[in-house]
Amino acid sequence: MLGFFVLSNTVMLILPLIFKRGMNLSYWEYKSWFSNVDYTVIGSGIVGLTTALRLREKHPKASILILEKGILPQGASTKNAGFACFGSISEILADLKEHSEEELVGLVDQRWKGIKSLRSLLGDTNIGYQNNAGHEIFLEKDEERFQYCYDNISVINELLTPVFQEEPFKVSINRFGFEGINQHYITHIFEGQIDTGRMMKSLLAKAMKSDINILNSALVESFLDTGSGVEIKCNGFQFKTNKLLVATNGFAQQLFKENVRPARAQVIITKPIKNLHIKGTFHLEEGYYYFRNIDDRILLGGGRNLDFKTEETFEFGQTSLVRHKLKELLATLILPRTPFKIDYGWSGIMGVGPQKKPIVKQLSDNVACGVRLGGMGVAIGASVGERMANIF
Repeated sequence: MLGFFVLSNTVMLILPLIFKRGMNLSYWEYKSWFSNVDYTVIGSGIVGLTTALRLREKHPKASILILEKGILPQGASTKNAGFACFGSISEILADLKEHSEEELVGLVDQRWKGIKSLRSLLGDTNIGYQNNAGHEIFLEKDEERFQYCYDNISVINELLTPVFQEEPFKVSINRFGFEGINQHYITHIFEGQIDTGRMMKSLLAKAMKSDINILNSALVESFLDTGSGVEIKCNGFQFKTNKLLVATNGFAQQLFKENVRPARAQVIITKPIKNLHIKGTFHLEEGYYYFRNIDDRILLGGGRNLDFKTEETFEFGQTSLVRHKLKELLATLILPRTPFKIDYGWSGIMGVGPQKKPIVKQLSDNVACGVRLGGMGVAIGASVGERMANIF
């Protein structure tokens, strides 16, 4: 009761509200972080941070808060393989079965603009951007798939040239010595790679420099749009914000109902390999496997097509089934004559659905979301964040 005697009458009006809501916040905490919040963003990944930065541009004096459940951005933004990609040719042909040509061109255009936006926002050096091209490789047993893609290169190039202002796909030879594959790749000349860690550190630094508060280990359990604002309940405290923007991608179903499912992606990385000659980003089996060079290592991910049901989960982790397959690909296809050792592995959670078109929409008067990035978060995250910020 000592606090009530010392504090002013105005503060006494605030504290009963805090206690009534079950908050465990001090006066200083409430006043500094949770009082008069204009915009709250859930998720500090690429979408969440670019949303907040765009809001700061539009509203220089607004109070902006980001809530992140992990000690680092959870989900996929710090877990991905760092592909600045727009879809391999087999992925694009597969997408045409679920999307119209107009929708597909729109998706690829959004990815292209999203990468350019990210590069412009942070600078190539700060994200470790390199344009070494992206190559789709085809197993020897997949001759039919290769031929189908090969036969449609001109069709897809004609479709996508207005996006890139140049034909993006061409045929190139197997110059990296992969075994058990067709001796030709189908290459996307505009595909690049980034350093995911440097990119996220740069985004976080820019947000903090822009006077955007970021709170980690703040798990949002529920929210309620009251019409005059949004009541947010977190693990241990509650507060009110004028507007709420949800950028939780694969975890969206934990907060509201939309057609987005979690999809776990497992990744392994080798220890440094002396004189590693492989350079670029590579796709295999419609993008279900992917690998690249990074710091004299090979990073390899994928394999959820081995067991879709198990990989549709909110839980991080690795399975022996997928890990064994990834190691097999390293030993037999990628590095068949090169000794290597696995350093470690990890996983990330993507958001997927029946279509790859992201869900960017207003859910109620004061709540909006930008989720279901379909495994293309690096490419479209920045543009989704900008779109979501423009809703309010």
